[in-house]
Amino acid sequence: MAVDPPKKVVVCGGGVIGVCTAYFLAKKGASVTLIEKSNIACAASGKAGGFLALDWCDGGPMEHLARTSFNLHRTLSEELNGPQSYGYRSLAALSLTVTEESKRSTSTSTSSSSSSALPSWVDGPAHGPKTIGTHETTAQVHPQLFTRTLIENAVEKYGVKIVIGKLERLEVEGGRVESVVLEGGNVVDVDAVVLALGPWSSKLELLSSRFRVSGLKAHSIVLEPKEPNAITPHALFLSYNAFDRRVPLDPEVYPRPTGKSKPLL
Repeated sequence: MAVDPPKKVVVCGGGVIGVCTAYFLAKKGASVTLIEKSNIACAASGKAGGFLALDWCDGGPMEHLARTSFNLHRTLSEELNGPQSYGYRSLAALSLTVTEESKRSTSTSTSSSSSSALPSWVDGPAHGPKTIGTHETTAQVHPQLFTRTLIENAVEKYGVKIVIGKLERLEVEGGRVESVVLEGGNVVDVDAVVLALGPWSSKLELLSSRFRVSGLKAHSIVLEPKEPNAITPHALFLSYNAFDRRVPLDPEVYPRPTGKSKPLL
């Protein structure tokens, strides 16, 4: 009995969405080629907070997907040695308010360390801490290490091919994509294409003529503490009132297992 050859799938985009898609398609038996313009997880997928929440989408259209994703991360961590490979761990999540005093103020700030709800390394003028995630419902990964660990396993275990090149266009015939054309003329024949281009989706005419995709910019800073072991696994979601601003800022702080702290502003 003849066996059908595996479906040839091209995944365009080497961020976390593209890599996860390539990994699971190849694991299911597809012949997968992943096309990336520069490097795996070189943009937002390598610089995000890597925060995972089980139930924060409950009651909305993303509830089932969010819960499935959270549980899948736990399973992947067991398969791929997540704690050592890419910093997977559970953590608590807190919301709190920080009010900055005027530089001209001579009063002394009240230390937040007196609150039992706050980790010891939070010693600024913070108040109103509230637990919004527990070790059962919130977790984290190092997003760049997670994405690169996944693609390494996809290549080694399931034969995913990586092509570094810029997607130029898709050749469509009869409403079906026949091939992917890269800059320089290289053509890859396909049975199916998955486009995971993020904010670069709008640069592809086939997509931009149908719907609009745009990016959301944010500042990302990595801080290295003097005592890494003193930084406990607590993600902080802040409402930061600067003395010279009317509108508060909403930075998010994600401490890594290495002790490094990654605020997203």
